[in-house]
Amino acid sequence: MPEEATKVSAEENAARMKRKRCEGSGETCSPADWIRQEDCPVGIRNVGNTCWFSAVIQSLFHLPVFRRLVLNYCLSERVLEKCKSHSEKRNIAFMQELRCLFALMVGSNRRFVDPSAAVELLRDAFRTSEAQQDVSEFTHKLLDWLEDAFQLAANGNNPEDKQNNPMVQLFYGTFVAERLHEGKIVSNIEQFGQYPLQVNGFNNLDECLEGAMVEGEIESLHSDQTMSSGQERWFSKLPPVLTFELSRFEFNQSLGRPEKIHKKLEFPQVIYMDSRYLHKNVDQTHGRRGDVKRLKDQLTVLQQKLEGYKNYGSGPTKYPLADMLQYVLEFATTKPTNVSPASVPTNPPVHTEPSSGDSRQDPFSSTQKTPIHKPFTQCRPPMEVPLQPAPHSVNEEELYFVRSCLQRWRAEVENTVNELKASIDKVSQALEGMYSDNSLCQVSYRLHAVLVHEGQASAGHYWAYIYDHANKRWLKYNDVMVTESTWEELVRDSYGGMTNASAYCLMYISDKLPYLIAEDTDDETGQALKGMDSLPSILRRYVREDNRWFQQELREWEEQFCQAQCEEVHTEKPIPEEPQNPEQEPNPEPAQEQTNEVSGEPPTDSTPAPVQDSEEENQAMATHSQPENEVSEVEIPNVGKILVRSDADGYNEEMMLTPAMQGVIFAIAKARQVFDKDGPEAGLIKAFHEEYSRLYELSQEETTPQQDPRLQHVLVYLFQNQAPNRVIERTLLEQFGDRNLSFDDRAVSIMREARSKIRLIKPEDMDMDEYLQWHDDYSMFKTVFAYLLTGLEQYQNGKIREALNYLAHAHQDNSVLLRKGERKGVDQSLIALYRRKCLKELNENAATLFKSPDANDVAEALTIMNECIIPCMHLMVRDSVSQEDLDVIELIRSCWCSYLGQDMDDSLQEKLSEFLPRVLDCSAEMVVLKEPPKVRKSPHDLCSRLTAVMESIHLTSVVTVK
Repeated sequence: MPEEATKVSAEENAARMKRKRCEGSGETCSPADWIRQEDCPVGIRNVGNTCWFSAVIQSLFHLPVFRRLVLNYCLSERVLEKCKSHSEKRNIAFMQELRCLFALMVGSNRRFVDPSAAVELLRDAFRTSEAQQDVSEFTHKLLDWLEDAFQLAANGNNPEDKQNNPMVQLFYGTFVAERLHEGKIVSNIEQFGQYPLQVNGFNNLDECLEGAMVEGEIESLHSDQTMSSGQERWFSKLPPVLTFELSRFEFNQSLGRPEKIHKKLEFPQVIYMDSRYLHKNVDQTHGRRGDVKRLKDQLTVLQQKLEGYKNYGSGPTKYPLADMLQYVLEFATTKPTNVSPASVPTNPPVHTEPSSGDSRQDPFSSTQKTPIHKPFTQCRPPMEVPLQPAPHSVNEEELYFVRSCLQRWRAEVENTVNELKASIDKVSQALEGMYSDNSLCQVSYRLHAVLVHEGQASAGHYWAYIYDHANKRWLKYNDVMVTESTWEELVRDSYGGMTNASAYCLMYISDKLPYLIAEDTDDETGQALKGMDSLPSILRRYVREDNRWFQQELREWEEQFCQAQCEEVHTEKPIPEEPQNPEQEPNPEPAQEQTNEVSGEPPTDSTPAPVQDSEEENQAMATHSQPENEVSEVEIPNVGKILVRSDADGYNEEMMLTPAMQGVIFAIAKARQVFDKDGPEAGLIKAFHEEYSRLYELSQEETTPQQDPRLQHVLVYLFQNQAPNRVIERTLLEQFGDRNLSFDDRAVSIMREARSKIRLIKPEDMDMDEYLQWHDDYSMFKTVFAYLLTGLEQYQNGKIREALNYLAHAHQDNSVLLRKGERKGVDQSLIALYRRKCLKELNENAATLFKSPDANDVAEALTIMNECIIPCMHLMVRDSVSQEDLDVIELIRSCWCSYLGQDMDDSLQEKLSEFLPRVLDCSAEMVVLKEPPKVRKSPHDLCSRLTAVMESIHLTSVVTVK
């Protein structure tokens, strides 16, 4: 690829990624979500039902030998000139796009890359748009193109000679098909790539293989012929990479549609192919197969005999024979009685004893004169009747005969059962060891990748589990998400039989060929080459150019994000100017709290206001500082303090005080003596230290479910997050410079002193961008809290859809804060818990409505899924999802997948097929959360609501905050 073309391709890829990211993320996403973490593999974006492509490409890319082949793919000019056909040009173009994709997966700074260019070429070949095709068909086409492209590089003169084709050498093997014809053995050699195996009728991979090798039918991948049954097949040449295609889809003739086979099928991490499948061991294997057949027949007879003893009886209900003999023995030996139920008296005589230690006698005592009536169940004595059935009469001779027979028979049955179990264990061990001796365990293959499908035949999602050979761990590749996994998780998702997920392709690699997983090494030093060092120079430049575009995109995104945040926080209504004429009477109406133009809320105590001090302003302040004015405070529950100023004429002016203003007023009051003695500057310093100390002590208080000190003041938030001292000090100075403190001479003087000190702060002394960012974080923190509390209140009031919307926004914004620091956000577990509760309840409601005969109910179900559940699921998968969240997502998927097998109207089936792929594939579309209504987020209000909501949660009763 020429250098100029590489640069252009990098620009196109950057533009495509930027466009896709904007579409898929919405405006609330942080650029940090799209940055690759150190040593973390790169994901692949789903560009519309292409999760199968991501799974296949990831399994191939993480095979180092194949990755080297693609990255170093090169055609000479002579070969390029001879490539005239459309298919050759298409294959070359596909290889170029695949090289670029692999290069980005090696060295990109992005968390995931976009495969659109390569995918579009495949789609064009099928003449399809967004429809999800058969993954097997797509995969075969992909491998065929790769084979043809490498054939051009391997031997351009002779396309028929494929001996030097690296794809053939790596992925293709041969098997021998033998059958008996007119007394002679007729054999035929076939080549295979992905070896198909039937799942139905088998329990594990060895049974599948043996069934395919001995009697099953196997379809040739390179011809239209199908081998007849009864043949024997033997692998004559095994490829280094051995791929098994599990046939988990079949066509239901009666229903006229494909169905998925969910049967459980086990497979091992290591499989030995020479134990029974290689042609060179045909004689040895034939003898063992005869022994295996005899042992299996013997095992079947033994198991049938044991089953007869364990489930005995001629009726529909059967029991273990030994237990039945024991029960009959217990019946025969139970003491007989001559008392019949009819002879039991209604009021039996009572046997009593005098009570001791009490002046009162027992109610059943014969000496008691006054009867005390107790409930029948309390005073009724036990009847002398047997607890178990018993013979009415039995003599000693009969009892001796019955007991001896039953005891002997029971002992015989127990001995027989034990002998059968021992024989079954012995035969089973012989079967297990039939192919496990060292002579037949030399050709080992280790599991490299498992490709998984979740859903039904008509709709589903694909991902891959791939073994990280360098770090000895399993990784899960689910489109853009790459997470560390375990063998237990792989088994749960891949064996089938438990959920709608199961493996459809297994990729094993030879254990005897270390070059398959060996990393590139430097020719001179012999050291392993990693990252960008392993790329050819032209691809290295391509990746660096793409990373440069990505960095530029991040800068643009952050600038836009910060600008939007600043505009939202700082856009306020202009402060009305005070009358400039000292003789002019003040506005007779009470002073109202300023409101934010965007949210319609009072301005937060965290948002700094510009400091301006003019002569006109000083005059305005003077009109509010008459010495004869009296100032008093009135506290209103759940609202805050109101400052009441009374002038000489008896006129009262009221003004609401925020918690920050209350603290400043109290601090100024404590500094009164210092102010009177040493002047305004000393008074400001004293009041400043008083308030600073109070807030610092408040920040040291422990956070409880009912109280969070950060809500009470921005400085508590700054202290707990270890903000720089210059940010803390300026923030507190801004509090003392608040114009609303002009209620007496002392407050006005301290306010002026504070504002003059703020003006002395030079740009080089204070990074205002950093200062504003801290206040923006606090504003978002309060927004998150408001979303959380509103969501919990809505949930308790039964408004689940509204609650989910608030909680989803709270979780998203809180994730941004928590990435900056642990104390910058809210406890994420509480948000996640109630988000899961809302999702489950909403999904149950939607599932019920969907099956309703009322069209309006069905429409409501679709609205819930499309506007609430699916967007929230997609955001959950995109984030670092917890196991509890994954369980809820799997519950929702299983719920809707179960509808596929049910009979329903064609219209319902069509609606289900429209949104089910989006339920199963959580990375294939843009994520748009409905914006919630504006919320109240003043600190005092949040404190009261937090206490009420948490008390409601713990008391399990709804508490309303007025």
